[in-house]
Amino acid sequence: MTIPKHAKYLILGAGIHGLSTAYHLARGLRVLGRGDGRDILVIDKTGIGAGASGIACGVVRNNYFQPAMRELMVHSVEVWESAAQTLAYHPVGYVQLAPRSMQEDIASIAAQQRAIGYDSLFVEGGKDCDAYMRGYFEDWRAQGIECLLHEKRGGYANNMRSMRGLAGMATAEQVSILDQTRVTAIHRDNGGSVTGVETGQGAIACDYLVAAPGPWAKSVWEMLDMPRRVTLREGPAGRQREVPMWVYWCLQEGTLDVDPGSFTSNSGEQPPVLHVDSSAPLYSDRDGSLLREDLWGIYYKPDFDFGGVQGGAAPYRVETDPEQVRVDPYGPDSPEYTVDDGFAEMWISALAHCHKRFAGTLPHYRKEASGGIGAFTPDNFPVFDVFRENCYLIADSNHGYKMVGVGKLVAEEILGKTSSLLEPFRYARFAEGRLHPVSNSPFPWS
Repeated sequence: MTIPKHAKYLILGAGIHGLSTAYHLARGLRVLGRGDGRDILVIDKTGIGAGASGIACGVVRNNYFQPAMRELMVHSVEVWESAAQTLAYHPVGYVQLAPRSMQEDIASIAAQQRAIGYDSLFVEGGKDCDAYMRGYFEDWRAQGIECLLHEKRGGYANNMRSMRGLAGMATAEQVSILDQTRVTAIHRDNGGSVTGVETGQGAIACDYLVAAPGPWAKSVWEMLDMPRRVTLREGPAGRQREVPMWVYWCLQEGTLDVDPGSFTSNSGEQPPVLHVDSSAPLYSDRDGSLLREDLWGIYYKPDFDFGGVQGGAAPYRVETDPEQVRVDPYGPDSPEYTVDDGFAEMWISALAHCHKRFAGTLPHYRKEASGGIGAFTPDNFPVFDVFRENCYLIADSNHGYKMVGVGKLVAEEILGKTSSLLEPFRYARFAEGRLHPVSNSPFPWS
């Protein structure tokens, strides 16, 4: 495809948010009689799903302590369900298990899910939780679990199959997708509005720019000449401090190379996605040594696209000064941001802590192209907002893949309908102290 000189709507990034926005924007233009997909161009420096979306674990859940995230995820789950086959979505449900220290948080999530009509079941007490899980798995043996929340909706999707499905939905609406097109600069007029971008193949002018950069959020932020440090207020009347706008966390994920069809429930069905947080001592399945005696957490599921039992554990923060991180986090010049040396033993030992069937499986661990590095905002939650008059930035703070519905809401906002679901994620919340509440989870995105 020859690079065009102009696009009415130019979208940067052919991942989950860029493609979802393109599809829903094309549909909205057509329904409103204001144009169609031919007015939209999606460009990506590599190709469809080449960044974080293409290596995502694929879990789709509503399990958030933050009310705004929970309400936003109800909308996204509905979008997943509306095109389940095309998006390779498996609605198997999601179960979180947690220790006493998190029980109050999980109870709050359960109560608020009931309030918004999201189908889930809350179980309290170690004996009742153990009985519930043994109803699914005869070999269940996790210790220290005092509560669980079983979301009957949610599940997971196969990453690249869903990306290709979403791209097909967009191109069926006559959207153009151009790969191997790296943006090197964003042009603005004297008033500050975006007029287009510069790429390695030449300039593309546009009337409206949508940036869905995933882990490259900091690069786009700097091209827009936005501040590298921001004012963060701790509550509406709290103290203020200056913090980096972007920090990086490395997601730790891998695959146990076993037949995914062997990890089924007692009835032979595919189980829900499992997330276990525990404060019970974690001992090595290799030599019995103590690995962890503080709070730890893992998630896992059988996945035929990954070819095994796939999942991960809590990420670690990249200690490099975020203002000095200028490399492409997924490119050939990137540092080796990957799982730490002890991840495999910890994750497999945790699987064996939960299920007898996984004892002795450490030799079957397979390092996977999964997880990767994520660019996080100051409070670890997304920013969905307009900058420089006509640039809509979708900065997902690594919550991205599961939130396929964000593209629909962004498209509606571009066409003039303000979304109440996106309002809690505006950039102004940092300075105004309208931050999202913090849970007791070991994961920064919960």
